[in-house]
Amino acid sequence: MTKPLHSYRWQLPLFAVLFAGSLAAQETAWQLDAAQTKVEYTLGDVLHTVHGAFTIKRGDLRFDPESGKASGDMVVDAKSGNSGNSTRDRKMNREILESDKYSEIVFRPDRIQGKVSPQGVSQVEVHGTFEIHGAGHEITMSMQVEPVNGEFKAATQFNVPYQKWGMKNPSTLFLRVDDKVAITIHAVWKPVR
Repeated sequence: MTKPLHSYRWQLPLFAVLFAGSLAAQETAWQLDAAQTKVEYTLGDVLHTVHGAFTIKRGDLRFDPESGKASGDMVVDAKSGNSGNSTRDRKMNREILESDKYSEIVFRPDRIQGKVSPQGVSQVEVHGTFEIHGAGHEITMSMQVEPVNGEFKAATQFNVPYQKWGMKNPSTLFLRVDDKVAITIHAVWKPVR
């Protein structure tokens, strides 16, 4: 279930780009404001739920509202995963993400569907490739976007089926975790002038 945009602590950069593109009849370019963008994750287990965050490295987006074609990327530092437990984070980096070998997690959009209103919150679908652990996976994300003072705020939630995508499940004999990680992204996109 998607929460209202104001309830998120992050905005997704890709969403913002989508908004801008639908407001103009030509290709637009946007840059992610990494300082205002956050990527969080949630992994449930039988005893408690693990919450953590990753750091954004960079992001840019180009969007043609006529065709819906999009390009660019949003790059996350795979080594930056922080759950507040250094032992768990070391295991995540070494055994699950193998972040010494696969140091970036990247989303590359290729098309955006939906109209963005010049005011208020709009819903769009962003299709592209989510690259993690050395492999690309086709994905479509539902995003909420909102124009604010010449920028776009974007938010989304989606699941990463990490075990299905070739990563190790960290479960042990006594500790069982979900086979999917919930990702929440809140981003701010700024127009490239």
